[in-house]
Formats: sequence, C-alpha cells, structure tokens
Amino acid sequence: MTSSTAHLTAADYDEIGRELDAIRAEVQESLGAADAAYIHKVIKLQRSLEVGGRAMLFASFLPPAWIAGTVALSAAKILENMEIGHNVLHGQWDWMRDPKIHSTTWEWDTASPSDQWKHGHNFLHHTYTNVLGKDRDIGYTILRVSPEQPWNPAYLAQPVYNALLAMFFEYGIALYDVDIPKAFEGGAAGRAEAWGQLKAIGRKVRKQVLKDYVAFPLLAGPNFLPVLLANFTANVTRNVWSHTIIFCGHFPDGTEVFTEDLLDGETRGQWYVRQLLGSANISGSPLFHLMSGNLSHQIEHHLFPDLPSNRYATIAPRVRALFDKYDLPYNSAPLAHQIGSTWRKILRLSLPGGGGGGSAPKTPSRPRPLTPA
Repeated sequence: MTSSTAHLTAADYDEIGRELDAIRAEVQESLGAADAAYIHKVIKLQRSLEVGGRAMLFASFLPPAWIAGTVALSAAKILENMEIGHNVLHGQWDWMRDPKIHSTTWEWDTASPSDQWKHGHNFLHHTYTNVLGKDRDIGYTILRVSPEQPWNPAYLAQPVYNALLAMFFEYGIALYDVDIPKAFEGGAAGRAEAWGQLKAIGRKVRKQVLKDYVAFPLLAGPNFLPVLLANFTANVTRNVWSHTIIFCGHFPDGTEVFTEDLLDGETRGQWYVRQLLGSANISGSPLFHLMSGNLSHQIEHHLFPDLPSNRYATIAPRVRALFDKYDLPYNSAPLAHQIGSTWRKILRLSLPGGGGGGSAPKTPSRPRPLTPA
C-alpha cells in the first residue's frame, strides 16, 4: 500500500509543525473573558437542565412529565460528560486558575475516577494515538477495528458486545486504565496496583449507583420506580451518545493505524500528522457540536487537546486548509455517514481477514500507516 504521507519531505513536516504551533500560540494568547463566560454559561445550562429534569420527575406518574424530565436529565448528563467533564479534565480551562473548574479538582458524573481516566486518555491515548501496541483506544482491547489485530473466534460476536458496550460505555471506560495483563504478569506489585484501581472504581460506581438508583428514587416516594427508570434511561442515553461520538471520531474508514517503530525520533510535525490521520470529524450544527463536547472536531481536538473546545470550530477551516495544502486527507462527514462507516468496519472485521492484508507497507515514510483502521 502507498502511504498517504509518502510525498512529504522533512521540510514539509517541519513547516506543518511550525504552522500548527503558530495556531496554538495564537489561540492561547487570545484566551480571555469571552472564553471564561462560555464555560460558565455551559455549566449553568447543564445544572439548570439537571435540576429541572429531576424536579419534573417528581411528577413522573404523569407520562408527559416523565418524558420531559428524562429528556432534560439525559441532555444534562451528556453536557456534563462531553462538553464539561471531558474537556475540563483535559486541562482546557486550567488557564482560568479557577479551583472549581480545574483538571486537578474536577470529578465527573461517570463511573471512571478522574485520575485514572486522565492517565489512560490524556497520556496514553493522546500521546500514542493509533499506535498498535501502545494505544488501548484501538478497539478498547475487546474489539477488532484494524486488520492488523490478529483475528480469533471471539470477534465473531463483536457486533453484539459493541452494542452492549455502547449501552454501558461508562463502565467499559472505567476499566480502561486497569492493566489486566500486568496484574497477571507483574507479580504481587502488578496485582496490588490493579486491585487498588479496581477498588477506586468500585467506590466511584457505588457513589453513582446510590445517587441515581437509590437516593433520588427514594426522594420521589411513590414515584420510586418511574424515577429509577428515568435515571437508568438518562445514563444509557448518555452512554450510547458518548460511544457514538467517540467511535465515529476514531474508527470510520479512512482513519489509519501505525507501527510502534515510528515513535523513534518522531518530530513535532510528524506527531501532528499522525493525529490527523488517526482521527475523523463529524459535520453538523452548532448545537450538535455542543452536545458532542466539540469532539465532532476530533481532528482539532487531537492536534490541540488542551485548547478550549469552543475554539475548535473557528480554527477548523485553517487546519483543513493547511492539510489540503500538503495533500493530506482530512476525514470529515455527517454523523449518519460516520456511523455507517464505523459499524460496517466492526461487522467486516468480526470475520477473518477483513480486507486488510495485515502487513506494514513497503514504502518507508513517516508517519507510516499500516492500512486504514
């Protein structure tokens, strides 16, 4: 296979790195009151939706109140998880020096302890994006999303357990940073580390379960069961939405995976290009971008994971123009297209082969893609 980067020279990579660093610096220097007002407004909206939704659910014996309350609570959980929690924990708002909206103090409404998530996501995933053997986001260790992943019969069922993963995505993500192989192979120290992580997850899950499935239903008195069902529905809705946005940003056709050896001597420009080739955008309206946590701008997020998410839409045209200039693919399509592409891949790769060939390209170039993931 011919690499999509074979035409790039060392000077091209250096210039790409310089231009993207300039965009980063320009955004950082312009951050100010309008950006701070944005995140405060989103947090206020999220809390209003949650309070309003939970209040309506106290009248959940009335079907319209149950529907309205569940929709409001679902929207609140999506906003808290996507546009607020994910981005605050990336350090996007640390520049404000607000101790209440800071990556070191924020704890979000999901099963993952924030410290474990930051290690598995911010460090491992964003450093080693789509590098086989380094990035556990490639299939989340349970799915085959690249032909280079050796096939085994368990993958025949992956369309089924991917659907289940979508429904309970927060729990799959919670276990993401637990290195199970290390627990078995690392002796007592490895087991102790894994056990400590699992206990922290257990404490977080217990807190979430008590809040959504015990405390609020009990407060509703005779409406215990409708409120419990509404909370469950809101959590599943949030999980399926998060799964959809994240999978469509990482696994549709056209995204690429890479060999571990390219990390040796990787330059800033080469790292930027790897982020581009391993990510995909989802086009849509401003409301859609907000509800996706602006992860619909997954390419810009991977290029600049610590820049505030409200800036991605404004820099996206400049990023795309830069990569067009260097004849590099900028993967962007509507949600329906990216969903179809992602699920077709999951179905295709549940079978042996999957159309990949499974070998690295003969042409040495950097970054060196194997085949589309």
